Amino acid sequence: MKQTNVRQFFTQFPNDEACLEHLFNVRFGQGHECPKCEREAKWYRLTNEQAYSCQWCGHHIHPMVGSIFEKSRTPLQLWFYAIFLFTTSKHGVSGKELQRQLGVTYKTAWRMAKLIREHMAAVDGDAPLGGAGEVVEVDETFVGGKTTGMDWRKRKTVVMGMVERGGDAILQVVPDQTRWSLVPEIIEHVKPGSEVHTDELRAYQKALPVTDYTHETVNHGKGEYATPDGTSTNQIESFFNHLKKSIAGTHTSVSPKYLERYVKEFEYRFNRRMRPETMLDELLSRFPELDA
Repeated sequence: MKQTNVRQFFTQFPNDEACLEHLFNVRFGQGHECPKCEREAKWYRLTNEQAYSCQWCGHHIHPMVGSIFEKSRTPLQLWFYAIFLFTTSKHGVSGKELQRQLGVTYKTAWRMAKLIREHMAAVDGDAPLGGAGEVVEVDETFVGGKTTGMDWRKRKTVVMGMVERGGDAILQVVPDQTRWSLVPEIIEHVKPGSEVHTDELRAYQKALPVTDYTHETVNHGKGEYATPDGTSTNQIESFFNHLKKSIAGTHTSVSPKYLERYVKEFEYRFNRRMRPETMLDELLSRFPELDA
């Protein structure tokens, strides 16, 4: 399957009414049991508000309540189109680009982008990686800030990445490169029995529980990027390269305060690299934040 193009998008969602009906169908649907009278009901669209009414007792359900669209005065079709833009871009979408595309204020565009990124993170989740017989590459990188001067590391934010060979990735913003920041993330997000590949950073050495993981190391300091037995961190480093180039090209820079949202957006997109055509439908049909 191919990703939805612009023409197909507007054919499927020609107006706000079609978007609201889609939300009703994916969240409730005809025959949904009324929470008030507890009877399976036919639901009628109300003309004076964005809601549906139960045929038996008149109870109202609001498809937008609890979602990222709740209390927004921005047309629902623009919300859907903004999500469409996020799913068709490999390098992300800036607030200024949303402002230009949607014809809204920058404040509105920034808020929409923030909520869409949070929604992508919620849909993606953080299911543990690896397992017996699986290889998980682990590395960390510096994002943002100036690279000149003696204390350049203090001006940057550390992003830790874990990627299962041929599988999903998990990115986390961490305080620093110490074992107390890095190893707990591995324990939380990598299944016991995995073979963990890292570089020669001292924080990983003798720190991973030897009874839970097999730990293999590649020594970048000696010019080694892959060993004859296949030990490397090339995949996660390639992901980092794409992440940093995309942030620099699309956003110029990102504040450490908000960086977590951006890396989770790229994590979501990476984890669907083999099935990009599913992203739009998934983001418009799954609302895990409603169950939080």
